[in-house]
Amino acid sequence: MLLSAYDPVMYSRILTSFTLFFHIIFATLGVGVPLMIALAEWIGIKRNDPHYLLMARRWARGFVITVAVGVVTGTAIGLQLSLLWPSFMRVAGQSIALPLFMETFAFFFEAIFLGIYLYTWDRFKNRMVHFWLLVPVVLGSSASAFFITIVNAFMNAPAGVTVENGKITDIEPFGAMLSPAMPTKVSHVLITAYLTCALVLAAIAAWSLLKGRNHVYYKKALRLTMVSAFVFIIGSAIIGDLSGKYLANYQPEKLAAMEWHFETSEKAPLVLGGILTEDNEIKYGLEIPYALSILAHGLPNAEVTGLNDIPEDEHPPLIIHYLFDMKMGLVALMTLVAAAFMFLLWRKRHLAFSNKWMLRAIIVAAPVAMLTIEHGWIFSEIGRQPWILRGIMKTSEGATVSDHVDTMLLLFSLLYIVLGVTSVRVLTRMFRSNPAEEEMKSRGIEGGDNA
Repeated sequence: MLLSAYDPVMYSRILTSFTLFFHIIFATLGVGVPLMIALAEWIGIKRNDPHYLLMARRWARGFVITVAVGVVTGTAIGLQLSLLWPSFMRVAGQSIALPLFMETFAFFFEAIFLGIYLYTWDRFKNRMVHFWLLVPVVLGSSASAFFITIVNAFMNAPAGVTVENGKITDIEPFGAMLSPAMPTKVSHVLITAYLTCALVLAAIAAWSLLKGRNHVYYKKALRLTMVSAFVFIIGSAIIGDLSGKYLANYQPEKLAAMEWHFETSEKAPLVLGGILTEDNEIKYGLEIPYALSILAHGLPNAEVTGLNDIPEDEHPPLIIHYLFDMKMGLVALMTLVAAAFMFLLWRKRHLAFSNKWMLRAIIVAAPVAMLTIEHGWIFSEIGRQPWILRGIMKTSEGATVSDHVDTMLLLFSLLYIVLGVTSVRVLTRMFRSNPAEEEMKSRGIEGGDNA
């Protein structure tokens, strides 16, 4: 529903949020799926296993659809940066121009080799030649995420610039790219994209097994994707810990707000759940002693800055505490599913592929992973408020004052609905009309019922 009173800042925020919410689905698949394709093809070549080679071939077909939709939504983001946030672009445009250009270059690099890769299946006697054509696709897709995340890192922790009277001067482009937020932001975006795609592909295999399609192809696909997901979960946990330490040093207001930590103190506890009263007292929350100090600085006695030592007009919305707790709950669910599968694979291998509750849990984990991606970006962006460029420009100062942003919101919403429905129908029909069993039969690929 559109707002009753026209507010260009609010409409700009809604439209940008909606665009990012939609784009990130396809951007995540665009980053993670190429790596999974590469793993499948590599294993297929090394083991001379046609099932893994077929996985790579089929996943690549679906990947093309996500790339096409991602291009449209990515273009929309670039357009909206200029139209909806002109003041921000005037101030920060030169600082983020290099990573924005490099992101476009990385996409072209990826697209060129993707086309060559798709049209050269079975064209080389040495299969490794075809595999090496995929490597630039993997690098290009991850590089796109790398450079665009650098822009977001700069917004959270501007670097490489001199600020005079609210304006950026003396820009050092590479210094701006090497923001303190860059290492944890980039690594977190990449590892969670890989994790999410592994779980999405695992859910497809689990769904087929649950429907009684017990071909070895699906078992191999499930094993590859779930083992990958388990490795990526471990990586994301390590990076998550480093992200907490980055916040403590560079965005202490965000860390304090997400944990409702008001008084600067040592041995700070981490609070789960609870309700915050008007007097900033926490009721019904579960406190884990020393945990916030450990998260922030790695030491149980470390001092953690409280919100009371930060100007009130720079406080992030305290609702991010609930957002953080919800995110951690979703992460815990994915971790539990991946760990359970690994346990079954180790101790009772046949149950990993036949236990209906295990298969259902894997199917549920896929939308949970995508929801966690969305949730994480919402948490990150709300947690940076009131800043669009931390310490330099507030969000309300960066937005357009023009008319008709509400009309743009309506038009783009219709575009995203059409793109979303169309992409789902195309992908569904693509694989339902050509199931893996039929394709294996047509290619003369044999296989039993055991992974």
